[in-house]
Amino acid sequence: MATGSLGLSTSFLPGHDTLLRRRRRRLPATASPAASFRPVTAELGGELGRQLVEAVGVGLPCTVMACGDVIYRSTLPRNDGLTITAPGVALALAAASYLWSTPGVAPGFFDMFVLAFAERVFRPTFRKDEFVLGKKLGEGAFGVVYKASLADPKAAEKQGAVVVKKATEYGAVEIWMNERVRRACASSCADFIYGFRESKAKGKGADEYWLIWRYEGEDTLFDLMQSKEFPYNVETKILGDVQDLPKGIARENKIIQTVMRQLLFALDGLHSTGIVHRDIKPQNVIFSEGSRTFKIIDLGAAADLRVGINYIPSEFLLDPRYAAPEQYIMSTQTPSAPSAPVATALSPVLWQLNLPDRFDIYSLGLIFLQMAFPSLRTDSSLIQFNRQLKRCSYDLEAWRNLVEPRATPDLRRGFDILDLDGGIGWELLTSMVRYKARQRTGAKAALAHPYFNREGLLGLSAMQNLRLQLLRATQKDYSEAARWVVGLMARSGTEAEGGFTEAQLQELREIKPKKGSARRNLLASVLRVQRKVVRTINESMDELSSQSKSIWWSRWIPKEE
Repeated sequence: MATGSLGLSTSFLPGHDTLLRRRRRRLPATASPAASFRPVTAELGGELGRQLVEAVGVGLPCTVMACGDVIYRSTLPRNDGLTITAPGVALALAAASYLWSTPGVAPGFFDMFVLAFAERVFRPTFRKDEFVLGKKLGEGAFGVVYKASLADPKAAEKQGAVVVKKATEYGAVEIWMNERVRRACASSCADFIYGFRESKAKGKGADEYWLIWRYEGEDTLFDLMQSKEFPYNVETKILGDVQDLPKGIARENKIIQTVMRQLLFALDGLHSTGIVHRDIKPQNVIFSEGSRTFKIIDLGAAADLRVGINYIPSEFLLDPRYAAPEQYIMSTQTPSAPSAPVATALSPVLWQLNLPDRFDIYSLGLIFLQMAFPSLRTDSSLIQFNRQLKRCSYDLEAWRNLVEPRATPDLRRGFDILDLDGGIGWELLTSMVRYKARQRTGAKAALAHPYFNREGLLGLSAMQNLRLQLLRATQKDYSEAARWVVGLMARSGTEAEGGFTEAQLQELREIKPKKGSARRNLLASVLRVQRKVVRTINESMDELSSQSKSIWWSRWIPKEE
């Protein structure tokens, strides 16, 4: 320890040596060593300064402190790393669970600010005069679809045939959704190449959006189901050959099982990235000849609930034949989406509160029903089924008890297919087609269902089979921990915390005034006024939000010069 001429320590803190040198005095030999410290304590505030310095242990001679008890700062262990504690680990795991829970906060920011930017820099660009339109493949209310090729012969030979859709309304939305899917889950939907907006001169109509996909085939699941050979006509497409099994319900069950497994994988990919399709039906499922799998198409009605694009609480887009009973993917009390970063940060909470992916699960359950029951594959029969199911309070068991005693041979064959292996097919179907969205199974949980334990047709890629084995091993949705954490956050303000649930609030809004219950009537009146105020605010915010949204994200869509 460095000392001055009076035995004072001057090496503990920087700057003390300067202070002591400035206040050093020549004391008589009879002066005590402690007296040399008084100028310093006086500079620091008399007795208070002395106590402070003594407490710190700086600059005291051995007469004041026992030198043997002094711990030199230079010998103390240095904290070069983070200190890991149990609360810290729990907090970090909870934060990571939230950031990666569906629809994914962390992946969302990475996708928007890294992947999307890199894609726009390096992706190839096209113009409308580079394509030669050919056969018309289809036409709908929002666009026309053509089979096309590139005008340049060398580029056409390299690229192959393409599919071009000229869309007006919802064209911008569909470009956004297809680009999101291409980055996050390309195997779930048709292979999207590029999209741009074609500007027209004033007075010549609205601008058109051109969307280009790689041509993968023309057969939709609807086309295949209309054939009397279904499901055997699908068997050859998936495997390229016929199974060495006799025709019968066991063989048909394996084919249907493979189709359902592929569609569940496709839906799981969409839902994991925060996209709800809202229009799942056989017409929007195409068979890819290259990968020998079924893929989802037509994302014009889809909602990106990670950032709130194409979602307005008071509006819905659906096909009434395949739509779930609730019609809305989220509660109409849900506010309009805020700015993209805020919406992304809050998306896991809203997802767990509403479970919007269960809307698509109901639609897929109806497709499952149609594949098993040939008599339900026409529009008229499906509409009649929906009416019967509604009269049965959307209870499939009650519907079965209603129609099974007088079932036709086609209906009886469908029940026999679903009753194989102890009725696990029927069990999966009833878990998908339920009235309440929260009671329906999710895509991941459905893939882990015992119905898929038997391999049947190997119509999945190696990676998909690996994921399926992982799900079977756990028999649980691997985001269960994330849902539990988010569920704890989402339950705040509900009945468990002393408040009202949404169902109770709705019940209070609908009650009629009664005599002798002034307090209850007052609460109902207040809630009705609150509902009107909230509705007015939401309508105004929806209008402003729709205007602002049409500005920020549609700017990313390339415009043909």
